[in-house]
Amino acid sequence: MRIRIALSAALTALGLMFLTPATAHAHGDTLKVVVTGQREGRVTADITWENDGDAIDETVAATVNAVSVDGTRTLGPWRLIRDPAAAPAGWTTAEALPPGTWKVSVDVGFPALGHGELEVGVPVVDPAPGTGTGTPAASAPAPVAPSAAPPSSSASASAASATASSPKQGPAAETEGQAVWWTTAGVAVTALAGAAVGLLLRRRRTRLGRLG
Repeated sequence: MRIRIALSAALTALGLMFLTPATAHAHGDTLKVVVTGQREGRVTADITWENDGDAIDETVAATVNAVSVDGTRTLGPWRLIRDPAAAPAGWTTAEALPPGTWKVSVDVGFPALGHGELEVGVPVVDPAPGTGTGTPAASAPAPVAPSAAPPSSSASASAASATASSPKQGPAAETEGQAVWWTTAGVAVTALAGAAVGLLLRRRRTRLGRLG
């Protein structure tokens, strides 16, 4: 019994050893890489098996490099990721190329070897209308209120009379007050002098009457 179990396990393992390489090489050992262009600056590519054209089910290990046509600028290496907007064979980059013309090359190392290249042009995209950052229009100036009507003659007369009736202040007012004080004092002194003279005349008449 034990011999049968051991023999079955050995045959199963032997079958798996021959079956696994056959399954791995069913699609071939090379990949077909076609750089299809760009979308919003992101490089797009289709990767299939060279032998049967099937899409890649496994994770692809690939690098993307870009060189400007004049050779002064280089970008990458970038990684390829699956493109959800394309067919199952579609791949793209997370990074985007700036506007210009670029020589793009894609090199795949897993699950098999593959290479593709293409000259890609990225146009300058104008901003959508209404999304620019232009200077906002200046607001309309506020309406100017009409000037007040000129004061009437009666108002002017009232202001003048109020000014005339208001007490004077300053040096002129003090001078006028002093003049009024001196006038009042002079009147008082004159009245006292007149009363004294009248009193003396009465006394003199009284004496003369007694002597006569």
